Amino acid sequence: MGIFNSTQKSDQPTPTSTTTKKQIFILSGQSNMAGRGGVHNKKWDKLVPNDCKPDPSIIHRLNANLIWETAQEPLHSDIDTKKTCGVGPGMSFANAVKDYINGVIDLVPCAVGGTAIKEWAKGEKLYEDMVRRVKCAMGSGGEVKAMLWYQGESDCVKGAAESYKANMERFIFDVREDLGLPSLPIIQVAIASGEAKYIEVVREAQKAIDLPNVVCVDAMGLELKEDNLHLTTSAQVQLGHMLADAYLAHFG
Repeated sequence: MGIFNSTQKSDQPTPTSTTTKKQIFILSGQSNMAGRGGVHNKKWDKLVPNDCKPDPSIIHRLNANLIWETAQEPLHSDIDTKKTCGVGPGMSFANAVKDYINGVIDLVPCAVGGTAIKEWAKGEKLYEDMVRRVKCAMGSGGEVKAMLWYQGESDCVKGAAESYKANMERFIFDVREDLGLPSLPIIQVAIASGEAKYIEVVREAQKAIDLPNVVCVDAMGLELKEDNLHLTTSAQVQLGHMLADAYLAHFG
């Protein structure tokens, strides 16, 4: 399993012309995937970096009603509804890869803040909702290219931290089986924040997962907001580029 850090660069393929082929990317996990960039006192500042601007002809998202629409920040506004969403890594990622792949980019946001890995187990609501949304996306003729996964802060507690690796590996197995995609590429993010006593236990578990087509991007060192938990807008943009580098290097 390759590991990318916040300063690493990778060689990228030459840009290719786009076609109408639909390429699906799953965005899942908890709040740092849903995006809290630019959120202060429960309000989003509505500042959208150039790297996160919409591109209606190429980048789409599946909304909560299972309807395709132009992708724009906040990508998870109708998915992670109990918290205020802001900038996440999804739009930065999509804009970074769009010139290097054939077709349109269809994003399927599924992340929900404050959720532990046990809540993403097969049979749980979050898991079943995610699988349902992805199958709907696949039914429109698209091909799932990868899952981007950022989760683990809520597992920085005794017991959950020690069992994280086994639970994550089971999650990967179940997702691949239920989607009928045994080689589904998964790019997970090694967390940058969490309870100090257990954060390294979870991070080491994430980096130790050694399964085919699983790559780890390390968020440690990216700028955190004043809550010391969520990534800033600029850090989310950087993370999106890191995820794009990892995807293009390993699966593009």
